[in-house]
Amino acid sequence: MIQRTPLYDTHVAAGAKIVDFAGWQMPINYGSQIEEHHAVRRDAGMFDVSHMLAIDLAGTESQAFLRRLLANDVAKLSLPGKALYSCMLQEDGGVIDDLIVYFFTPTKYRIVVNAGTAEKDLAWMRLVAANFAVSLTPRRDLAMIAVQGPQARERFWGAFPVARAQSVLLDNFQATEWDVDGISWLIARTGYTGEDGFEIAVPAAQAAAVWQKLVAAGVKPCGLGARDTLRLEAGMNLYGQDMDETQNPLESGLTWTVDFKDAKRDFIGKKALAELRERSALRTFLGLVLLDKGVLRAHQKVVTAWGDGETTSGSFAPTLNQSIALARLPVGAKIGDEVQVEIRDKLLKAKVVKPVFARNGTSLV
Repeated sequence: MIQRTPLYDTHVAAGAKIVDFAGWQMPINYGSQIEEHHAVRRDAGMFDVSHMLAIDLAGTESQAFLRRLLANDVAKLSLPGKALYSCMLQEDGGVIDDLIVYFFTPTKYRIVVNAGTAEKDLAWMRLVAANFAVSLTPRRDLAMIAVQGPQARERFWGAFPVARAQSVLLDNFQATEWDVDGISWLIARTGYTGEDGFEIAVPAAQAAAVWQKLVAAGVKPCGLGARDTLRLEAGMNLYGQDMDETQNPLESGLTWTVDFKDAKRDFIGKKALAELRERSALRTFLGLVLLDKGVLRAHQKVVTAWGDGETTSGSFAPTLNQSIALARLPVGAKIGDEVQVEIRDKLLKAKVVKPVFARNGTSLV
């Protein structure tokens, strides 16, 4: 069944090109995708991310539940509003989804999961939750808007000046609840672009008015096309391309999200990942910059001196004016290597680089 966010009519009225994304009718762009990309790198742009699902977690065993459910450890969260990025795994270490969890109190959290996996995620969480004194409440009554770019926070405060005092002191990956006429908003200093900014969750009925205030404050509406090139330049994984249930986080550039420090904590997938780690023969997850003319895409063969690998995501990168990709490469491949990528039956030269190509408006390659 095709679904629409509370901002669908707003997108159509603004002339957005609408596409099907994970069963949702979403804007891919409002005209020039490259202009939208540059707006976020240079000033401020915003995205409708209401297709993602917020889930409120409550209960006396909320922390224990999340320490079992997630590969990263929520026990390290103590500052109210602090967020944590993590994978949710199968017992064999395959990635069910990647998500963000916000801590408010030991008995109150918010989890935000991807649109295409939302129902699967919720079903898995409820299965695991059966052994814990917790409740899970999906929040489809909310809309979510991501305001991103070097001027994003200032433009957000221009639209909502009363929010400055509440959000100006937020650290990266921290959120705050803000009362607006007796209704709670969530303002989080998080994003998926490699730029500063906020992700805000508001009641669905208020979404269109909030969006228009942000437009009036100089924030450019952007579609999913620019969001994808921005996240790729920032070296951020996309579920379903860079990892999925058949891939583990240790070979997907996400080792930093797996916390083995507490030997007593038995998170789902721990045993499988520990066995993989002991083998010391893990494929490596790195970036590629194409040296020849062409465009890197997902699922292209990468030929290296140590065997073949595969691109997982690829695109033209507007900030670099080059084609880039994320790739899963065989053991032995390292930054600085020159490899070949098979594109339309031709082997084109590419350089292996650190898988973060641009952030904070600047090329890092």
